[in-house]
Amino acid sequence: MKVIIMGCGRVGTQVSQHLDEMGHEVVVIDNDERTGERLGPKFRGRVVIGVGFDRDVLVKAGIETADAFASTSASDNANVITARIARNIYRVPIVVARLYDPRRAEIYRRLGLVTISSTSWGAERIYELLTHAELDVVLNFGHGEVSLVAVDAPPRLVGRMVNQVSVPGEIGVVAITHEGQAEIPALGTEFRAGDLIHFAVHASAMSRFEGLLGLGGGS
Repeated sequence: MKVIIMGCGRVGTQVSQHLDEMGHEVVVIDNDERTGERLGPKFRGRVVIGVGFDRDVLVKAGIETADAFASTSASDNANVITARIARNIYRVPIVVARLYDPRRAEIYRRLGLVTISSTSWGAERIYELLTHAELDVVLNFGHGEVSLVAVDAPPRLVGRMVNQVSVPGEIGVVAITHEGQAEIPALGTEFRAGDLIHFAVHASAMSRFEGLLGLGGGS
């Protein structure tokens, strides 16, 4: 996959390095001449020095044939402008913009942009760690309304079936991993000792979910 990363701060650097390590073709756009040094000697991708919303710079980076584009600079405005150019003008299939101000996320979502707010994600994650410390929340959807939670099968679930713990609209079993093999379970699938279970849980049902597992004070 050919990916363009606009902005090479801490987030952009980590994303670029990881994509490069995974074998993707990565092009980084940044106006700092030291960008190549920041990426390190192991980085095999290409660096284009310039402003990310300059069309000549984008063309030089190969945006016309890019499979994905991420705006990760320190400026919300620059990130949104470049993301809209990538999506609306060059029709890049996958476009993501990083935002610092979570209040803008809904506005840009209506414009068809996928945004990531580190502020919102961080606040949600801290809340989860403080209020649901015994649960391993691995991913949030939307604004945190739904969480993907990983749980080692507790004794009270072993021998029970998926349909006995599923609550429509509140709690669902997404996947079960047993001895390294993952499956999408049927309603009649039985939980076994040693299972790693991934649940989708609505925020309003988190206490009920804890009670189901025998954690905390949920019921």
